[in-house]
Amino acid sequence: MTKRVALVGSERGLRVDPDLPLAAPALQEAGFAVDLVRWDDPAVDWAGHDLAVVRSCWDHAWRREEFLAWADAVPLLRNPAPVLRWNSDKTHLRDLERCGLPVVPTVWDPTTADELPDAEEWVVKPSVSAGSRDTARWSGAGDALAHAGELAAAGRTAMVQPYLSSVDDAGETALLFTGGRFSHAVRKGPLLARGEGVRQDRDSRSDLRPVEATPEQREVAQAVLDAVPSLVPEAGPLLYARIDLVAGAGGRPVLLELELTEPSLFLPQAPPEALPRLARAVGDAIAA
Repeated sequence: MTKRVALVGSERGLRVDPDLPLAAPALQEAGFAVDLVRWDDPAVDWAGHDLAVVRSCWDHAWRREEFLAWADAVPLLRNPAPVLRWNSDKTHLRDLERCGLPVVPTVWDPTTADELPDAEEWVVKPSVSAGSRDTARWSGAGDALAHAGELAAAGRTAMVQPYLSSVDDAGETALLFTGGRFSHAVRKGPLLARGEGVRQDRDSRSDLRPVEATPEQREVAQAVLDAVPSLVPEAGPLLYARIDLVAGAGGRPVLLELELTEPSLFLPQAPPEALPRLARAVGDAIAA
């Protein structure tokens, strides 16, 4: 019997996600029936799918409790609800840091300049966010603290990190994993411009190109991925992961983001073998 897979997005995500026009045909070619559905569509019969795959649910950050309640109710979901709950709040970086992993230094809800990381510039963002919403790069401590204070006053957790100048030249390196195995890497260009403040219209897909991940980058990314089961015991096998690294002191890779909730897989920039890898991972998840 043909296995049915739901690729799940938001209303906007289903319209503009560049991964879906590649992922859906690849899964169909592998023999799956594929439905593109909204996570908040009450008409969807989730039990009628052999697997629901969270893809471009781009509104989850401002509908988080509703989104997580939905995830809890879906019988066969990847990545699973416990992973989404842990990963959709960036306070999970504290857990990874406690595991001894190299994480960009982060201060939570600072109120004085003495608490800020030692840096010439800072990035301030809420711990629950997506697509760089409510995020900005500041060169003045007062501006950084004011931004953090606004987030805290709104009941959100503010995180402040040093802006690493290596990003301006080298960007970020996103390492993509499917079915627990490394798939491909993409270079993401710098996104936060000096002096622009908070903007909600940044396009994180405008400067992307495939790259070869270095052995050191792959080692750090694998160590991050290997830490997840101990931090989220209910995680089970991960269908996908994206690990964003930047160059820290001495050029060593450090973790900026671990994306397990709805990461872009950058399939348009991926090698051809990435699509059958994804289809195999979906088949393995159904068979598990």
